[in-house]
Amino acid sequence: MQFKRLVLQNWRNFVRVDLSIGERLFITGPNASGKSNLLDAFRFLRDVAKTGGGLQQAVNDRGGLSRLRCLAARRYPDVEIEVELEETNNGTPTTWRYSLGLRQESRGARRLLLAHERAWRNAEKLLERPNEDDRRDEWRLTQTHLEQIASNVAFRPVAETFQRILYLHLVPQLLKHPNLANREALSEDPFGLKFLERVMGTPEKTRRARLGKIEEALRIAVPELEELGDTRDVRGMPHLEAVYRHWRPHAGRQREDQFSDGTLRMIGLLWSLPEGDGLLLLEEPELSLHSQIVSKLPALIWRLQRARKRQVMLSSHSAELFGDRGIRPHEVALLCPQGSEGTVVKLAADKDDVRRLLEGGMTMADAVLPLTAPTQVEQLMLFE
Repeated sequence: MQFKRLVLQNWRNFVRVDLSIGERLFITGPNASGKSNLLDAFRFLRDVAKTGGGLQQAVNDRGGLSRLRCLAARRYPDVEIEVELEETNNGTPTTWRYSLGLRQESRGARRLLLAHERAWRNAEKLLERPNEDDRRDEWRLTQTHLEQIASNVAFRPVAETFQRILYLHLVPQLLKHPNLANREALSEDPFGLKFLERVMGTPEKTRRARLGKIEEALRIAVPELEELGDTRDVRGMPHLEAVYRHWRPHAGRQREDQFSDGTLRMIGLLWSLPEGDGLLLLEEPELSLHSQIVSKLPALIWRLQRARKRQVMLSSHSAELFGDRGIRPHEVALLCPQGSEGTVVKLAADKDDVRRLLEGGMTMADAVLPLTAPTQVEQLMLFE
């Protein structure tokens, strides 16, 4: 099942978003325009749906509803997320839709409550809340049916799709120095602190095969690398281990704390793309990588995601990444801050000026990235 549309109301940077989504989506925009917050809408749905999580935990992890509500929200304070999904079974497509609205009591306990929760399969409405039971007992509105196994039977494929969403923004320093973070405090693992445990938790046959494929790719990206494998130390802690060419025999063996940041991020990306079939969210996958490698990422991601029939969304500022001529205008979401009106999101295909530049032979990097630059960036030269 894949996401086809995202609608947001008063979510973080965005007063209103209505975005069509294909097999992949490239998100770009100025600094602080909301690229991470747009991806976080999908992470939020995953956190609401996952076992042991739920609505209250998902909102609390983000600092409360006041932190989620767009600063540009005025007379309509509710926060809303709606997604449309599509699956095909035996050639027959099924469209699902799920909508969630959140509000906070204006007085008293100021509870976080559902403003609404709705679900559809094709044209059939499966769920409409608040219902009579909710109106008799408002405490029921502190939980979604999405997070309750006994209540989401009719639209459980939607809940399961949310639960399979994976976010990756691997921070190499956390792999090299895991003592820098509190491993027990994390409700999820967005920055790869437990990445090695995920690798070692994979069945051995699958793990060996996948590491072998990654080794082949790394031999191209990291010419001195000869072997890549996994091991455990005397305490049972998992490690990656690589052999590098060296003039001294047996002197080139290293563990992940000696890998370059780019090598670790490349391993994380190549491991995660074939890991499951849920939506994969990538944040700035080009960081620490050579520009020539970055220029090949869109084609590499496309080939791997197509093999798994996996949907991918990523954020980036990289001219090398957006220089790939295989990126189509309907695959690029451009974030445009509008001051007190929040950030507007448009597909490149819907912007006439971008479309004309592309028709004139420019790359997506030439047509789109200049629109994301600060208007007074030259003033930085005057800084003393």
